[in-house]
Amino acid sequence: MTAESPELPLAAAFPAAEREQWQRLVEGVLRKSGASEATGAAAEDALATDLQDGIRVRPLYTAQDAPPAAGLPGFPPFIRAGRPEGTAGSGWDVRQRHAGTDPRRVNEAVLADLENGVTSVWLTVGDGGVPVSGLAQALQGVYLDLAPVVLDAGAEFPAAAAELRRLYRESGVALAETAGALGADPLGVLARTGDDRGLADGLAAAAHLAGWAEESAPRIRAVTVDALPYHEAGGSAAEELGASLATGVGYLRELTADGRGLGIDAACRQLEFRYAATADQFLTIAKLRAARLLWARVAEVCGVSPAAAAQRQHAVTSTVMMSRRDPWVNMLRTTVAGLSAGLGGADAVTVLPFDAALGLPDAFARRIARNTQSVLLEESHLAKVIDPAGGSWYVEQLTAELARAGWAFFQEIEGAGGQVAALRSGMLGDRLAKTWRRRSADLAHRREPITGVSEFPQLAESPLEREAAPAPAGGGLPRVRRDDAFEALRARSDAHLAAHGARPTAFLAALGPVAAHTARVAFTANLFQAGGIETTAERVTAESVAAAFAASGARIAAVCSSDAVYAEQAAEVAAALKSAGAVRVYLAGKPREHREDFVAAGVDTFVFAGCDAAGVLSSALDVTEVAG
Repeated sequence: MTAESPELPLAAAFPAAEREQWQRLVEGVLRKSGASEATGAAAEDALATDLQDGIRVRPLYTAQDAPPAAGLPGFPPFIRAGRPEGTAGSGWDVRQRHAGTDPRRVNEAVLADLENGVTSVWLTVGDGGVPVSGLAQALQGVYLDLAPVVLDAGAEFPAAAAELRRLYRESGVALAETAGALGADPLGVLARTGDDRGLADGLAAAAHLAGWAEESAPRIRAVTVDALPYHEAGGSAAEELGASLATGVGYLRELTADGRGLGIDAACRQLEFRYAATADQFLTIAKLRAARLLWARVAEVCGVSPAAAAQRQHAVTSTVMMSRRDPWVNMLRTTVAGLSAGLGGADAVTVLPFDAALGLPDAFARRIARNTQSVLLEESHLAKVIDPAGGSWYVEQLTAELARAGWAFFQEIEGAGGQVAALRSGMLGDRLAKTWRRRSADLAHRREPITGVSEFPQLAESPLEREAAPAPAGGGLPRVRRDDAFEALRARSDAHLAAHGARPTAFLAALGPVAAHTARVAFTANLFQAGGIETTAERVTAESVAAAFAASGARIAAVCSSDAVYAEQAAEVAAALKSAGAVRVYLAGKPREHREDFVAAGVDTFVFAGCDAAGVLSSALDVTEVAG
């Protein structure tokens, strides 16, 4: 700014940046790295990332990518928040889950949580949780007018809700002061169990509870639209959104049917939606924003008034992403997921303890889970800003693209006859299974790495033991985990260790100078260890490799070095390994030259970034198990 131009903005002192300039810089980086010779828009496209649901994330977003205005917080289409103040008033609801079967122990855990930062209680009741008859003991000492109670009782929700209503009456609290959710979700029960014999009665019971809550307890929501079964069956973000919309619409139809007695506004007020929050930060933020946008559209079409149209959201950190090996890494995953849920505008957030995949969490794990949210809220002040991601061209565009994909899947379900018909016919299950197969391939090839499992595993880690959790309901949609394939491999290695006193071993033949072989030795060791196969590496030559291999006690070997060294030594070393008794010889890398010579000399398999790691490791274990 100068005296001659007092109004000149600071940015005017710099030359205007053009997209073409940035593309030229990208071209140079791609050429230098050998990744691509593309130019212009093609060079920019080379940096794009493909997500599920046909969504493509570009490397650069500008104001030209901004979708239509998202509106104001608390007003349709509710993208920015369901309430004008968002969660800025008192923060989001910190909701802890309790899944034990012993009412006394559950009560101890509940009281500890409420005394240390948790603001509502989520209880598994009935089959797989606290018995309905034990609900009073589990909630003993809980101030029911201060701590909202959320029930998750599966098919037993009518009995669980009746017992909670009895406790409200006997405690003498004013129903107008109570809050929470009764957890009626008969469509969720159908998804979990595949059993529709009690569906009609369940829908009638849900409608009855909704009528009671609307009349007597305005802060209690009777019906839960749980999208977790679809996420946990391997569904994508858009499929989770579409299934939740179809479920919500199904409940609106039931609650407003002749004889139910509820108007459309009242029916909307009785729904609470539950979504998964993953460690993909921006996808989770966009999914929650898109969910509010889509439900606002449903509400508009159904004639719901704006005052009742906002979607109430409960976000739960994903069980699919939780690992059983090196479970401490789950603390990082759930921290990012919890942060994303809060930034995405969820009204309530549950951070699952890091050991939840192993059984019933202990006191330390529950403490870490609740303190994660306390740090986000009290120290990081994340709830003080309404829709902090709003205005980001990337997030706004991702929100719009997810909404389009989610709406398209919702229309598919409606076209198939609605949520019940889609579940009964298998249409929904087949679609989710297809999505999971595609994602499983990415996991197997380590295109989607799992830290501590498929990448950087610790074979010497002491297993974390936890009391077994109650078996969840089965018979319907499956429950998958990202680590399933590698967990199976590690279990085979554990069995080998128990039977033989040692894990399977691979010998890594390092050729040439240290600078030539270090990177591929590290890569190959990491690969084999992901399958529970120990590695021993030694710098060798064609003359010394046979003795080194014999001394290692291994039955399989891998040749590791640079392509230049391979051209000089790999064939001779591979032949020597075969002669020394190696039942399988691997070579690290994808050499463009001499490949046929290496195969002729004895190389059985090439391992490289992007190879089918799970398949390679399963085959390696087959060999070592037979040899063992």
